[in-house]
Amino acid sequence: MPAVTVNGGKVVYEVLGATGDLIVLTPGGRYSKDIPGLRPLAEALAGGGYRVLLWDRPNCGASDIQFYGQTESHMRAETLSGLLAELDTGPVILAGGSGGARDSMLTTMLYPDLVTDLVLWNIVGGVYGTFNLGAYYVLPSLQAVRGLGVEGLLRMREWRERIAENPDNEQRLRSLDPGEFVKLSLRWLNAYVPKPGQTIPGVDDEMFDRIRVPTLIIRGGANDLDHPKRTSLEVSCLIEGSTLIDPPWPEDAWERAIEDRAQGRAQQYNMFDTWVLAAPQILKFLGER
Repeated sequence: MPAVTVNGGKVVYEVLGATGDLIVLTPGGRYSKDIPGLRPLAEALAGGGYRVLLWDRPNCGASDIQFYGQTESHMRAETLSGLLAELDTGPVILAGGSGGARDSMLTTMLYPDLVTDLVLWNIVGGVYGTFNLGAYYVLPSLQAVRGLGVEGLLRMREWRERIAENPDNEQRLRSLDPGEFVKLSLRWLNAYVPKPGQTIPGVDDEMFDRIRVPTLIIRGGANDLDHPKRTSLEVSCLIEGSTLIDPPWPEDAWERAIEDRAQGRAQQYNMFDTWVLAAPQILKFLGER
């Protein structure tokens, strides 16, 4: 896979499609561009006449591990701006779900000249959703370093997987300063503490005034605690002129995927398998702009 260096770290990417405006498609969590369910959506969008950029964000897939910035999403937004500069591309369409939605929103806020359109779904918010992110993505590594130093990170499955995909990551982990890592982790963790005036974690609501591009929002499922319906409605109010639509997948698709995974049974709904169902609505929205 091609890669470029941004802020001292390698970023792996690929582009689907030969012509058309560029869509940057970003998944959630710390999942790579190869997470099941993402490529079918990318291929459907490419089939609709667009080029689609898939990328491994820092700490995801085969890209380099990096730790800096106000939050992990701030780091990703800065990385994406650098990636687009290295690729010498003009303004792009940003599309993302879950953590990818937050990354896309923040990139639009911080680098508005880079974005022409914004498409969002599965937006994380609420007490359960934000606390869950901090507990899953920050606390384990913070606790490991406090107890065992950097050696603790090397024992964790998450970081062993990053080393398996990119052997350079072992040395990048070993070179971390434990004290500085703890400070950064506490800062990143603080972003996931729900606060008044922050509909999405770590971002003040006033920042939404910077989003001035056509925006499509697919609302959260009725009972989805990770991506609450309420949060998507609030974001639609904060982004002036945005378009809000019902999800094209079943209301309980996310809950079914979580239940299937927890019980170890064959999944009727992979966490991202339903995303391809949004392709017609996304293409329609972009075609009407």
